[in-house]
Amino acid sequence: MMLYKLISPSMVKATIQLPASKSISNRALIINALGKGIYPPENLSDCDDTQVMIKALTEGKETIDIMAAGTAMRFLTAYLSATSGERIITGTARMQQRPIQILVNALRELGAEIEYTHNEGYPPLRIKGAELKGNEITLKGNVSSQYISALLMIGPVLKDGLTLHLTGEIISRPYINLTLQLMQDFGAKAAWTSPSSISVAPQPYQSVPFTVESDWSAASYWYQIAALSPEAEIELLGLFRNSYQGDSRGAEVFSRLGITTEFTPKGVKIKKTGKTPERLEEDFVDIPDLAQTFVVTCALLNIPFRFTGLQSLKIKETDRIAALRTELKKLGYLIEEENDSVLMWNGERCEPEAVPVIATYEDHRMAMAFAPAVITFPKLLIADPQVVSKSYPGYWEDLKLAGFQVINEG
Repeated sequence: MMLYKLISPSMVKATIQLPASKSISNRALIINALGKGIYPPENLSDCDDTQVMIKALTEGKETIDIMAAGTAMRFLTAYLSATSGERIITGTARMQQRPIQILVNALRELGAEIEYTHNEGYPPLRIKGAELKGNEITLKGNVSSQYISALLMIGPVLKDGLTLHLTGEIISRPYINLTLQLMQDFGAKAAWTSPSSISVAPQPYQSVPFTVESDWSAASYWYQIAALSPEAEIELLGLFRNSYQGDSRGAEVFSRLGITTEFTPKGVKIKKTGKTPERLEEDFVDIPDLAQTFVVTCALLNIPFRFTGLQSLKIKETDRIAALRTELKKLGYLIEEENDSVLMWNGERCEPEAVPVIATYEDHRMAMAFAPAVITFPKLLIADPQVVSKSYPGYWEDLKLAGFQVINEG
């Protein structure tokens, strides 16, 4: 097992070129492929998930192994259903335990030919692509937004377009809006027609030049470093003020933890003002990928919190609710959970481990959210640090640029 020991600088002063947004990259690739685009999207993410997507779309192999890339599995399942040819799509052992039945059932309703080659409801899938005739689907609004996005993106190439009805509470609305925004950028006609219905016209995509913006989820770890450091001045390049990414709201939540954001032509400059609240309450239903960052940050700043809307955390790369509780306990923080969707901390402590080894559970966000904790816990070690390659391969190198020492302890 690889272990990283980190030594933090007394002051963090750095300019960081953030990775490109994985969410935008993966959507732009699928949309561009469906539009038979002649311009490859610029500034694509170099993370595993996007590289897997590029390979799947360009190599034309009969068996596509998307490894641990959840977005690729979901987006490609819909894409392959609507494009001609017969393919098998598979992934890691963990990917073969991640349910996909809701999406498969929806695609079958549209006329897709998909069969499970192994376990009913789970990848691998054998997909026979063809022109899909169906044009109307009803789904629960609390399913993964990636299912919804996967279906929406194939809408313009369906014979009669697509009408999607979402029932009950709609979670992750920003991700759905991100998909619609990008579809429109590529010439599609797709929009909400009511608070719970979306209509996509059978109007093909155009091929357009497109540049991907930097990733606001990746930016959150630098905001966290600024919040935990005694002193910090950090410039983050490639972020847009009017971002399509829901996670850009992280800047507003961090402003309540005393971090100011100044937009520049190149990105943002962040600074610490030192004002922190007595308690933080926040609903993460729209920004679930930032939950780990804020849980760790608030605990280490001794700010009691109650975070709701975390129902999607159980089905991410790992059960993130359980993982956060287990690892923060090693640092002496007793985090409570409620209804599989709430995490809260009232200031309860226990004895921290002398040399805490943070397990990362094959989850990139566990590694990145706990690395800044070394500022408070200098003896902390990060296990399996290479997991960051899923969304931010240059994370450890960027920490070195910012003055951290990163030592491989074996």
